[in-house]
Amino acid sequence: MRIKVLAAKLLAKKVHKDTLKWTSNPVATQQNVLKKLIEAASYTKFGVDHSFSKIKSAEDFSKQVPVRDYEALKPYVDLVIEGKKDILWKGKPVYFAKTSGTTSGAKYIPLTRESIPFHVQAARNALLSYIYETGNADFVKGKMIFLQGSPILEEKNGIKLGRLSGIVAHYVPKYLSKNRMPSWETNCIEDWETKVNAIVDETFNENMTLISGIPAWVQMYFEKLQQKTGQTVGELFKNFSLYVYGGVNFEPYRAKFENLIGRKVAAIELFPASEGFFAYQDSQNEKGMLLLLNHGIFYEFIKADEFFTNPEGSGPKRYTIGEVELGVNYALIISTNAGLWAYNIGDTVQFTSLKPHRVIVSGRIKHFISAFGEHVIGKEVEHALKEAMENSTIRINEFTVAPQITPETGLPYHEWLIEFDHEASSEPDNLEAFALKIDDAMRKQNSYYDDLIVGKVLRTLVITKVEQNGFQNYMKSIGKLGGQNKLPRLSNDRAIADILVKNNKK
Repeated sequence: MRIKVLAAKLLAKKVHKDTLKWTSNPVATQQNVLKKLIEAASYTKFGVDHSFSKIKSAEDFSKQVPVRDYEALKPYVDLVIEGKKDILWKGKPVYFAKTSGTTSGAKYIPLTRESIPFHVQAARNALLSYIYETGNADFVKGKMIFLQGSPILEEKNGIKLGRLSGIVAHYVPKYLSKNRMPSWETNCIEDWETKVNAIVDETFNENMTLISGIPAWVQMYFEKLQQKTGQTVGELFKNFSLYVYGGVNFEPYRAKFENLIGRKVAAIELFPASEGFFAYQDSQNEKGMLLLLNHGIFYEFIKADEFFTNPEGSGPKRYTIGEVELGVNYALIISTNAGLWAYNIGDTVQFTSLKPHRVIVSGRIKHFISAFGEHVIGKEVEHALKEAMENSTIRINEFTVAPQITPETGLPYHEWLIEFDHEASSEPDNLEAFALKIDDAMRKQNSYYDDLIVGKVLRTLVITKVEQNGFQNYMKSIGKLGGQNKLPRLSNDRAIADILVKNNKK
């Protein structure tokens, strides 16, 4: 075990040294990535259609390749699905990561021989960065659990497909295979609740040191462990020292986790997606995640408040890494070595540092509330809730926000649907006072929202308590319980809110 710890520390030192090389030259690094991407795909159908052979700069690329979402790229993807070669990237992809779609149903995101190693490398380097900074490598001696989708893959015209986390499960390094949990058989269970119960049975007697997964589903795992053993997670897993998560902000869950664990545990945030692994938290002392500029992805950024504009028919300005500013909300646009070109992944980011380039995920370009022109984003509602909960015993399981445009009485308002922890002390003594705290925090962050409150267009927000397991039941009812599925923090309509309210009345 000492050898494994020593090896991890030596590798961490090497990775840190390599990282310094490209973080100190961000513009040149990204220019080189774009050049390699264009050269590799010049003779693909997409490359020919967009005159890749004439592209010499990021400016040329921006002019010749319009921003697309999945719906716009789908005609090319459909050709790849049919088994045709050299469409978006040279040859054929090795896998499709199958994700939930919108108007087109399921989405098939290509993964290539060139892109897959970066998914694995980024996850590894996130842990190594933690080891380098803290000197703590003891977690490598224990068992590690990764809550993820089934590794069982289907096949479509010779290309295997499944959830990204299930695909990546086939690439676990040999040195981790003995430490990794749950078992392959348990990982293959499709039903999420059955799977979590099986994971509890397999792990409650083990020396778990690292646990990874989306907060909502890890919380379910922790609760079931506590129900089975009568102990806190920290009592059960005395050497549990590191939690790794991605996909959603951990802050709304932090108080609940600390209660379930019984103590504080270090955490590492990741920014992975089927389309690419974009960033990871490289420091416990600095805000934000290190944007991976040398991982086969060329990044462009569009200011979120300009995203839906179309100046002179050319679309909004696309900024490169050398042009971004701190604190601006940007839509993230990517071009990758899996054949996604000027692709809008739907996430918005803000830079917290430019040396090196670190980001936070601020929300989704389509997940906002602006029913009255308030332009409220995910980062703002999460920060407001965190501020309102500070120095209190309040803990929540889950929440979402929606506008109430036509209330039965009074002015319109934002409705916050919150599921508090089941313990009595975790709920606010005065719900209206708690709502006012959140509202004050929102007004400090968002001047548009403040103007609407002052102008009596809106009244202060209203909290609706959601029944215990209400969000889990909702996700189950739409077939999205577990795995990498996430609940939107806020919506500009009441599609989710009305169902939750209706279920509350049953």
